[in-house]
Amino acid sequence: MTKTATFQKASSLVASSVTALKDKGENKGDAQGKEGELFALDSREATARDFITLLKPGVLLLVVYTAAIGLFLSPGSLHPFLNCIVIFAIAMGSGGAAAFNMWYDRDIDSVMLRTKNRPIPKGLISPNDALSFAILLSATAVLVLFMATNALAAALLAFSIFFYAFIYTVLLKRYTSQNIVIGGAAGAFPPVIGWVAATGDMNAFEPWLLFSIIFLWTPSHFWALALYRSKDYKLAKVPMLPVTAGIKHTKYRILVYAVLLVLSSFSLLLVKNLSFFYLSTASILGAVYLYLTVRLFMSDKPSHSMKLFGYSIFYLFALFTFLILDVLFV
Repeated sequence: MTKTATFQKASSLVASSVTALKDKGENKGDAQGKEGELFALDSREATARDFITLLKPGVLLLVVYTAAIGLFLSPGSLHPFLNCIVIFAIAMGSGGAAAFNMWYDRDIDSVMLRTKNRPIPKGLISPNDALSFAILLSATAVLVLFMATNALAAALLAFSIFFYAFIYTVLLKRYTSQNIVIGGAAGAFPPVIGWVAATGDMNAFEPWLLFSIIFLWTPSHFWALALYRSKDYKLAKVPMLPVTAGIKHTKYRILVYAVLLVLSSFSLLLVKNLSFFYLSTASILGAVYLYLTVRLFMSDKPSHSMKLFGYSIFYLFALFTFLILDVLFV
């Protein structure tokens, strides 16, 4: 079957899936309304900015950056235009998964202070429109990547979308305190997808080491936020680790994952010809990460958890930036 025929067949399947899930969404929405929950309706019409909010732009930026890292480090070579298409497709897939997450979690979002102003709880975007948007984005992303590169890259993108939208959002988030640990795999796939898009091969060590860095980064990053927002999660009945295991145990687990993260950052030295520049910058970044983690472990100040949360974002961007600088210039 040609790629064009595959595209046409998939388009019809997407249309039928949207209809089926819309009906399910209407039933969920009706049930919520009968329970007297939820949405504080806003009188204005939805704007493009509201739909962009569904994509979780902050997370999307990290996804795009890490996908570009995998694409850049790979030995494969794509036309610059195709590189842009790959990044765009991965971004669309991530955005589609995020929109599905907001559609499914609209009941939770409506009672949490951090999320109650998102477009669906505010009534700016209907659940059906959000679901349609999520499915169309996700399906288009996979099809575009398939048409532009190869089936393996498209399959990995489809799996990562499924993992975040269904495994994490539906099966894990509301039922286990290990939701972030397991679900973090979805956010670690972009550099692997970028690598595979350029090479058609997923057997190299490098993309999986990048995967492991992001995977080990995720728990300490999100648990730091969960510590600060523990009352919010408790109110929404989301079993984040601070809610189920307590503050002290969460801090201990953050410390464990922080140590594993810093150690994993040096693993690239085993497979890439990196210089002292990367070793030194990774060491400095890691030392600060561990300092903030130990300070959080020994402190009762809520502000320390948010400082670690903020630094964790900087850490990942900086680590990968220094990695690229080392490859390019050192």
